[in-house]
Amino acid sequence: MAVVDISEELKSLSSTMGSIEAVLDLDALRGDIAVLEEQAAAPSLWDDPEAAQKITSKLSHLQAEVRKAEALRGRIDDLGVLFELAEDEGDADAQAEAEAELEAVRKALDEMEVRTLLSGEYDAREALVTIRAEAGGVDAADFAERLQRMYLRWAERHNYKTEVYETAYAEEAGIKSTTFAVEVPYAYGTLSVEQGTHRLVRVSPFDNQGRRQTSFAGVEVLPVVEQTDHVEIDESDLRVDVYRSSGPGGQGVNTTDSAVRLTHLPTGIVVSCQNERSQIQNKASAMNVLQAKLLERRRQEEQAKMNALKGDGGNSWGNQMRSYVLHPYQMVKDLRTEFEMGNPEAVFNGEIDGFIEAGIRWRKQSEK
Repeated sequence: MAVVDISEELKSLSSTMGSIEAVLDLDALRGDIAVLEEQAAAPSLWDDPEAAQKITSKLSHLQAEVRKAEALRGRIDDLGVLFELAEDEGDADAQAEAEAELEAVRKALDEMEVRTLLSGEYDAREALVTIRAEAGGVDAADFAERLQRMYLRWAERHNYKTEVYETAYAEEAGIKSTTFAVEVPYAYGTLSVEQGTHRLVRVSPFDNQGRRQTSFAGVEVLPVVEQTDHVEIDESDLRVDVYRSSGPGGQGVNTTDSAVRLTHLPTGIVVSCQNERSQIQNKASAMNVLQAKLLERRRQEEQAKMNALKGDGGNSWGNQMRSYVLHPYQMVKDLRTEFEMGNPEAVFNGEIDGFIEAGIRWRKQSEK
């Protein structure tokens, strides 16, 4: 690459980084960090463990955001020196190292740019993810369980904390449904592009004739409710059922009726939680999920009104959004963005950042 080209390339990278820094507003983030550090240093911090966890988690996330931006700015500034040294020394290895770093910086810049596209009303929230087996019988239940593992592995790769609220196991294999939280800022904005119907095509391991089967699972992503949302639930509108928690194959998880199922009578929404030993804790977690579902219902109603005013019927991008084909060829493809990977096993192991980033860019483009 010619020196003049490198100079222009570095100017372009620096300009893009400047735009990202402006959108992130690093000075404001540093101010938020200072406030959170003061709160985290309070002697009474852990008197309320739940509030303390939220403060320390948000502090850690913001500190990581600022460090990441500062480190990338430093790498961009250092690129010019790397190329100058390689040219002065006439060293092919040094030149190759500089070009490799340039490519790595381009990729890191693209990833950080995606973060700036998360500007929706609830994008900064933590996320509640629900996965349900749909058409396809036992294959769909098995597929739903694989999707749960995929998202939990993705969160694990990023060191994001998760909490499984409830899992309903299917009789033969897999799960009927599951709900879990991804407890990190911007989890909702990031994962909301995963919402929709996922399709699996494979030779069924449950078919003794070895036939190819197509099965479906639905993914729902909701923002976690905060105190400012004012989602009021009248106790008289709730039916509360308690039952005994159980695991796969009927294995006892609890010997008391600690699991809780809430039915919101006006809407028919049903949620349940069984991850805690205490019935009180399970009811509190179930209420959080119910509030999130009611908040999303309100948001959808508001969006429907806006779409009616705009004269369109909204979009249906959530349906049939991704295919996972294991036979007769190996391919995972997003039907909205055309992004694809030829290694389904890696995808099921949580390598889905490419799909998420493409989805966020696609959504932003669709909103224009």
